[in-house]
Amino acid sequence: MQGLQAPAVPSIHKDKSRIDELTAEFFRLFSPTPGATVSLQRIHDLFIPQGIIVRTCGPNTEVFSISEFIAPRELLLNDGSLVDLCEREEWETTEIFGNVAQRFLAYRKTGVLHGERFDTRGMNTIQFVRKDGDWKMFALAWDDERSGVDIPARCRIQLENGIAGV
Repeated sequence: MQGLQAPAVPSIHKDKSRIDELTAEFFRLFSPTPGATVSLQRIHDLFIPQGIIVRTCGPNTEVFSISEFIAPRELLLNDGSLVDLCEREEWETTEIFGNVAQRFLAYRKTGVLHGERFDTRGMNTIQFVRKDGDWKMFALAWDDERSGVDIPARCRIQLENGIAGV
């Protein structure tokens, strides 16, 4: 039939690029310029308003609203308790279906907390939804690697995909 067009189909490549951008921006917030005042308020823009962040490291799971997550971390980053922080993604796999997506990733974080140097790796899961034509995070959960909880070999540094390694 002349004049009829199929509905627009989202571009998986374009969607993946946008999800890559959002994830990279989240990690950049946790790799501040030394000596600069740190604001994590941008996280509000990366998530839907009802977003949650969950820390599952160890025996106690903690669930945070975005504001609850930001406040203590901004304090640590600005009062000198946490310095030289660098967080980066080392491996990822992203699945997209229509207006929902999930990313499973391995990360590394280094820095000095209360005078003690640390170098930690772990896994994140981030859930995304397309809202008002753009991708937003709606949930993030993480767990740190520790004795008995090892990052699988398949989730090690993925240099061939352009993700910075160690």
